[in-house]
Amino acid sequence: MLAIKTAIIGLGIMGQRMLEHMLLHPEFVVDTIWDPNSAACRSAQKLAPDALIASNAEAALSNVDLVYLACPPAPRKAYALTASAQGKAVFLEKPLGVDVAESRVLVRELTAAGVPTAVNFTQAAGRALTDISAGSKVGALGDLMGIDIIVTYPHWPRAWQQTADWLRFRNEGGMTREVISHFLFLSERILGPLELVWAEPEYPPKGNLCETHVAARLVNGAGLPVMIMGSVGGAQPDRQEVTIKGSKTSRRISEFTIDTVSSGGQFEPSSSNPTDTRATVLKAQLDDMVLLMNGKPNRLATIQEALSVQILIEGILSGQRAS
Repeated sequence: MLAIKTAIIGLGIMGQRMLEHMLLHPEFVVDTIWDPNSAACRSAQKLAPDALIASNAEAALSNVDLVYLACPPAPRKAYALTASAQGKAVFLEKPLGVDVAESRVLVRELTAAGVPTAVNFTQAAGRALTDISAGSKVGALGDLMGIDIIVTYPHWPRAWQQTADWLRFRNEGGMTREVISHFLFLSERILGPLELVWAEPEYPPKGNLCETHVAARLVNGAGLPVMIMGSVGGAQPDRQEVTIKGSKTSRRISEFTIDTVSSGGQFEPSSSNPTDTRATVLKAQLDDMVLLMNGKPNRLATIQEALSVQILIEGILSGQRAS
């Protein structure tokens, strides 16, 4: 098979991170790149000197098989539909969007276009989720009891995100969309579809900045709970933790990839833990993108799964409660 010619639109933190990993992957060629920020384009081209900096987003699509969209949420729909209308495969960053009605249209139109599509929930093809999902299906955890999600940060955006200024504003940013969405995706993969019972977000009293605290309870069809607690502030390290609770054993994923297990005592490294680093996770995502492009079964997040997560996330941010 020929290498998958790819255009990357959006060359911020995630766009450049994916660019680096595509350059390392033998089945991808980064053909064109574009970002409205010329400095970001120059920075990205230092990583990929053979890639062409397109004159605009539409021009970036003309000669590729796959379009990877790492731009902020608002413009993603237009770019994705332009790409799919040309028969290009589409790989979107999460969240799928911030307007649920618009995202429903996006999912409907991408489905009608019939092109390969996926959303980059980075745990989807990771070893930890794959192992826990398989284990839960064969009873390795015993009876599932629910999931706890805890995220805490001293500052938001985090230090390495400061150049992505949109992340601090309520209309597109915030830890709930950026981080908790990953863990709700994981939760639905394990427990099935979730329904929001109640949510309590807290925002700064002035301006349009994003949430500083959030608490929420969701349940699956069997009534198993997913509890969320998130906060920003205080002298502390980042904490990103999901605990899948079972009557026999529980599994905890920390910092997206550190997989540990407990049978009632301290959480200890699981057998799948040692090599599951960010690099191997992103390679796994790209390996599964190759499968998707070839019409084969894969573990990537579908646009339908991403829409389900978005509906939950936007409900949490609006303080929605079940009727």
